[in-house]
Amino acid sequence: MTLPAQRHATDPGRELAEPGFWQQPPAHRLTAFARLRARDEPVFVPEGAGHWALVRHAHVQEASRLPKVFASAPGVTTPEPARWVRALFGDSMVNLDGPDHAQLRRIVQRAFTPRLLAAAEADIHAVAGRIVDDVLADRPDEFVSAVASRLPLEVICNMMGIPERHRAEIADRVNHASENIGVERGLASRLRMPGRGLRALARMQRMVAGIGRERRKNPTDDLISALVCANVDGQALGARQLGAFFSLLMVAGVETTRNAITHGLTLLTDHPDQRELLLSDFEEYADGAVDEMIRHSTPIIQFRRTVTAEHTLGGRAFRPGEKVVLYYASANRDEAVFTDPDAFDITRSPNPHLGFGGGGPHFCLGAHLARVEMKALFRELLTRPVGLRAVGLPDLAGSNFDNRVRSLRFAFERP
Repeated sequence: MTLPAQRHATDPGRELAEPGFWQQPPAHRLTAFARLRARDEPVFVPEGAGHWALVRHAHVQEASRLPKVFASAPGVTTPEPARWVRALFGDSMVNLDGPDHAQLRRIVQRAFTPRLLAAAEADIHAVAGRIVDDVLADRPDEFVSAVASRLPLEVICNMMGIPERHRAEIADRVNHASENIGVERGLASRLRMPGRGLRALARMQRMVAGIGRERRKNPTDDLISALVCANVDGQALGARQLGAFFSLLMVAGVETTRNAITHGLTLLTDHPDQRELLLSDFEEYADGAVDEMIRHSTPIIQFRRTVTAEHTLGGRAFRPGEKVVLYYASANRDEAVFTDPDAFDITRSPNPHLGFGGGGPHFCLGAHLARVEMKALFRELLTRPVGLRAVGLPDLAGSNFDNRVRSLRFAFERP
């Protein structure tokens, strides 16, 4: 029998294809990525039809900024969305390229008016304060549900104009839609769970489509009204486009921010020197702390691209039809870019992390709001008279797609 270490030495990409790899502690995965970064060329990962792993910061950035060569269509997730799913639910913005992506992004960007963004930022601070008030009053002990999930969900629902009566159902649908993305499951679960996730998406999209129809008739001062009443080259978002955007905003916007917040509390607990430094002058260090939390945790582990034209990258000639995967989790620990990359250092400067993507047309639209949310919440969590700390290790989902935390116990430092 060939030992795993020997097999990986001769076939270095095979380790990433093994489901058990993503169940290993984060330190194990980071060591494997470091070995791959040290190689001369990208390695092939024999997962499904296979893909080439881009693990260096420079390679991920280059591929991100060449969308005509490394295309997002037909899908950035693994596996790629089936054609019938795309036909039924519409194409998400992250899976589009060229004029289709540019047109949709223009409509969305135009809807984010300065007035709407200012209102959203004020709301973020109010929601963060209310959440911490509730925590201090109720003394829960599970952080994800009590704190980290609430902030982005409430902020996005407020910004979109989602009626209060729909929000509990939406939170449940988001959890169902995303709970098994990138997670290896048994056969019975694989047969059952895709239908459950798609039903959750369908119900969310029907709900928001109904709200969109109402807002076209009676627009209000919210994001759904702005999107369905927009006029960019004579176009606004139709029902399917609105549904696809809402699903992206809820699943991506809520999940990534909640995971970054949860990892952030763990990091500050595990590094009390950095916590004390942040508390010594919160406004001075908060922006750097937020970016370092995002770099260190990298909420989205990877996105897939399809090669559409011949191109040489990292010493390898890629051909049309081949698949590459941009491993942000590896790029954010690249020794060529980050000094002592495994350290958590809130004063790290510069910090050109790829936690919001590698640049190019698919750079995260919600990057600014995510940073504002994290800064506002940690200001409330850390500067109140009763401090909080994580207890034990976070319960990780073991996903190859995102650094998802199912739960995290926490406690109060003072009675």
